Amino acid sequence: MKHLTARYGHIENCWPPLPLLDGEEAIEYNPDQTQLTTWYIQRAVSFIERNRDRPFFLYVPHSMPHVPLHVSQKFKGKSERGIYGDVIMEIDWSMGEILSALKRLGIDDNTLVVFASDNGPWLKYGDHGGSAGPLRERKFTTFDGGQRVPCIVRWPGEIPAGTICNEPATTMDLLPTFAALAGARLPSHPLDRRNIWPLLSAQAGAVIPHQAFYYFRGYNLEAIRSGRWKLHFPHTYQHVHEAGSGGKSGRSTTEVIGMELFDMEGDIAEVRNMAQQHPEVVGRLTAAARTFHARLMSQRRPPGRVQIDGTVGAEAMPVLATTGGQVRVT
Repeated sequence: MKHLTARYGHIENCWPPLPLLDGEEAIEYNPDQTQLTTWYIQRAVSFIERNRDRPFFLYVPHSMPHVPLHVSQKFKGKSERGIYGDVIMEIDWSMGEILSALKRLGIDDNTLVVFASDNGPWLKYGDHGGSAGPLRERKFTTFDGGQRVPCIVRWPGEIPAGTICNEPATTMDLLPTFAALAGARLPSHPLDRRNIWPLLSAQAGAVIPHQAFYYFRGYNLEAIRSGRWKLHFPHTYQHVHEAGSGGKSGRSTTEVIGMELFDMEGDIAEVRNMAQQHPEVVGRLTAAARTFHARLMSQRRPPGRVQIDGTVGAEAMPVLATTGGQVRVT
C-alpha cells in the first residue's frame, strides 16, 4: 500500500491519503476540512429538497467535534471557548439550516428530528475535547461520562414542547421506534432494543421498556444498570492524568475499579460505593448480567476479515465486496 506523510492536527504519522467520498467515488484527497460541516449540510438540505414529497430518512453524522478540530471562517474565533466552541457553534448553525429547510418546504410538522451525540467527551485533548460536567470519566469508558449524552427530539404537534424525559434510553432504541412509526417490519432476528415512542411523546405513565442496560467495552461486560442502581464489575479503564491542549493529546493512567454499586438518582458522579450496604442488589444485578452475557455470546457472529489484494493508494481506492460473510478489498 502506498502511503504519504500527512499531518492532521493531533496526528503526525504515515497514513493513507484522506479521501472525500461521494457515494463510492473518491472525489478528492486530503480535502479542506474547514468546509466539512458546510458541505455536509449543503448535501443534507439538498436531499431534503429532493425528497420533500415522499417519506425519507436522513442521517447526518458530523466529523466535528472529533479531533482534529476544523471550523470555517464563518465561525472561526466567534466563541469564548476557543476553536472547540467555534465548532459547536457551527454545528448549531447546521441544525438550524436543516430545521429552516423543513419549515420552508412545509414539512416540519410531519418530520421527526433527533439530535444527539454518540458518546462522551475526549478529555485527553483538554480544550479540544469537551466536558462531561458532573459525570465521571469520558469516552472509551463505561462510566456515565462516556455514555450519557444530551438528546433533543422535535416533532411539532406530536411531541409536547418543553417536556423533559428522565428515563434512560439508547440510540439503539431508535430503529424499532422509527419502524413502528413508519409501519415497517423489524428484522426477524432478536433485537436488544425497544420502541420508546411512548417516552418521546410524553405519554402518561410511560416508563422505560427495558429491565436493564448493559455496558460493554468490546466483548467485556463492565457494568449493568437497572432502575436507580448501576453496578460496575471489576475492570480497568484509562483515567486522564494530564489533559492536553491545542490539539495535542495529554497523558492517561490505567486505573482499576472493583465490584462497586452506585445510586444513580443521588450520585450521578459514581463516587459513593454502596455495594456493602445493598448486597441483595449486587446479587440480583450480577445474576441478570450473567444471564444476558451468556445469551449474547451464544448469538455472537464471527467478525468479518479484510484482505488487501494488490496496491491501493491515491490512484486506486479499495472496492469492498462481501464473500461468504467476509469482506474482500479488491
